[in-house]
Amino acid sequence: MARLTALDPDQTNGKSKELFTAIKGKMGMVPNMMRTMGNSPAVLNGYLGLSTALNSSSLTPKTRELISLMVANQNGCDYCNSAHSFIGGKIGIDADALAQARIGVSSDEKTNAALEFAKEVLDTKGNVSDDAIAKFKSAGYEEEQIAEIVAAVSLSIFTNYFNNTAKTDIDFPKLAPIHQN
Repeated sequence: MARLTALDPDQTNGKSKELFTAIKGKMGMVPNMMRTMGNSPAVLNGYLGLSTALNSSSLTPKTRELISLMVANQNGCDYCNSAHSFIGGKIGIDADALAQARIGVSSDEKTNAALEFAKEVLDTKGNVSDDAIAKFKSAGYEEEQIAEIVAAVSLSIFTNYFNNTAKTDIDFPKLAPIHQN
């Protein structure tokens, strides 16, 4: 059961109403996570700002979704795990690649390097080794992608922690995290 209220966009006013209107215009609906973040217009605006900025990053939308999915699973976030699995499928990621990403791997070498580096960022709380940086760069990535993966992991941690705290009602087909040792 949700611990924070998912606001009704039709019954909201002020800055949250403005943000909900923009979200609905782009997505056709306002997902429960954003409706819940709307309790604080500053939080919702901050989430939207970083999310929008990362949409223009050099990482592909598929790579960003797979990273988000891996982080969601590592953090035990049912909402984000379900949302990113659904979104990933909608943008053309097949079920096998989604399942692999949930455990932090990919059959594509370059994508696998991105997932490994993202997992290293997550596991070390950003204290990645020089070897991890060198390995990532040797896979064909540059410092731009290092910065973008740190940002993508950070955004995912934010949404995971927010949804875990709020117990946001899942409005996507529900998938439970894969629990690992």
